[in-house]
Amino acid sequence: MDIKLSQCFIAVDDHDKALAFYRDALGLEVRNDVGYEGMRWVTIGSPVQPDVEIVLEPPLADPNASEADRQAMADLLAKGLLRGVIFSTDDCDATFEKVRAAGGDVLQEPIDQHYGVRDCAFRDPSGNMIRFAQPRRR
Repeated sequence: MDIKLSQCFIAVDDHDKALAFYRDALGLEVRNDVGYEGMRWVTIGSPVQPDVEIVLEPPLADPNASEADRQAMADLLAKGLLRGVIFSTDDCDATFEKVRAAGGDVLQEPIDQHYGVRDCAFRDPSGNMIRFAQPRRR
């Protein structure tokens, strides 16, 4: 039995700003854009990984959620406390320069980590931490 990752989710508070980051700055492709009951889901992915998708979703994707719950999720997102993703790259420094030049909010410049990668980090427009990791050459 094979188990593979198909989708993961990132909460965003403004899909258009998120697209400017993920599509325009990172070069991911938009695969789907769906609205339902005042909410929106945009599916994006890397052209080199057609079977893996990231879904940009509302902070609380439940049309029946209370206003208090919606506000609690919006507050957590604004503080950067929801999880983002880690992308792999074959050139951390070049990726860093590309994202920074596109206006990315830098959290960490490229650095060699003790656990075997060179990585850097940014915040997306919603506050999620997005990391880029390159395995270190031995």
